[in-house]
Amino acid sequence: MKKWLIPVIVLLVLAFAIYQWAVGFNNTSVEYEANAKTAWSNVESSYQRRNDLIGNLVKTVQGAADFERGTLTDVIEARAKATSTTIDVDNLTPEKMAAFQEAQTGLSSALSRLLVTVERYPDLKANQNFLELQSQLEGTENRINVARDRYNEQVNIYD
Repeated sequence: MKKWLIPVIVLLVLAFAIYQWAVGFNNTSVEYEANAKTAWSNVESSYQRRNDLIGNLVKTVQGAADFERGTLTDVIEARAKATSTTIDVDNLTPEKMAAFQEAQTGLSSALSRLLVTVERYPDLKANQNFLELQSQLEGTENRINVARDRYNEQVNIYD
């Protein structure tokens, strides 16, 4: 048998093994990236749910209470800013993330001020629609926290 054939076969087997390892590594990387993008989509979905609920809450409060228009205006403006600030999942940058978080924090702050102001209106506090919306908002805030935690976990795995 020819002596040069054994080293060639060993090199071919070694090259094939390295190729398989590289393909497996790439597939795992693509899977982790997809999981991170899916987790971010879940975060955005939770924020969108909150924005939708806030619209309903504002309408309920407007119809049931005649109080400081400034607080209601702040919530409406913060919601508009939060919905206009979006992040492309393929282009997450620290600057865009900071702007997005700032808009969401502004919305949370305005919403908190609204809920504190509402405390002065016993008729509104007893309104079933308001109570249901307030409960849904609390649940949505929890969903947002869970979705953000899951996103952070996925990004750490992907990194």
